[in-house]
Amino acid sequence: MRNLMTVALLLGGLALAGCACPMARLCHGGGKVSIEFDNSYFYDSAGKFQEEKAKDAYIALMRYHGYPVYKDMREKLWVSDYGIGQFAKLGLGARMWANNEKDHYMLMDIYLLPGQMLPEHWHEKPEALPQKVEGWLVRYGLSHIVGEGEPNLGPEVVVPKCHMNGTTTTKHEVVAGPGDFVPLNRPGARHWQLAGPQGAIITEVANVHANSAVRHSDQTVNDNFLGK
Repeated sequence: MRNLMTVALLLGGLALAGCACPMARLCHGGGKVSIEFDNSYFYDSAGKFQEEKAKDAYIALMRYHGYPVYKDMREKLWVSDYGIGQFAKLGLGARMWANNEKDHYMLMDIYLLPGQMLPEHWHEKPEALPQKVEGWLVRYGLSHIVGEGEPNLGPEVVVPKCHMNGTTTTKHEVVAGPGDFVPLNRPGARHWQLAGPQGAIITEVANVHANSAVRHSDQTVNDNFLGK
């Protein structure tokens, strides 16, 4: 119920100045509302992932940070729990703005809830297209962007058990906040992200993206993403 009220407040754009609202117990510093969600919020009684509730959560995240919510955002917002059933811990929201396979440019925004992990993956070379070269500009919040290099994960970076029993193959992080741009060190390198306590909204730039060329380290995630 707490999460339902939180989403309703954020989606409705209610002013919470001074927390003068009937649900003041939800308020914390700066008149903001919590954007943390119980995992059960995203699933029905049969355990089926509820995409519309996931979209509600990401739109709440956008409003929380003052990110523009365009009129067609909900319809074009892609969400996934990767078939794991732990969306609050492992999942992603994404809005593809452009993916030009002819001239080779791509622009996408990705959205992560507080403490949510984008699973470890890499990009193979697709047929008739170049291998993906990418980088990330954090716009709001904080993201632990992890890839190849000397292991340096901080104690606050905890990989959820639902991802390869709490493991990854890459352990070199760059802690990125608003205005920080982090490029992938090389095409084909494995990488993943973990959002900070206020989630993260990140702009991804690349030469091209092909879902068919995405591979995940976690076999269950990989099979789900590729529709196996």
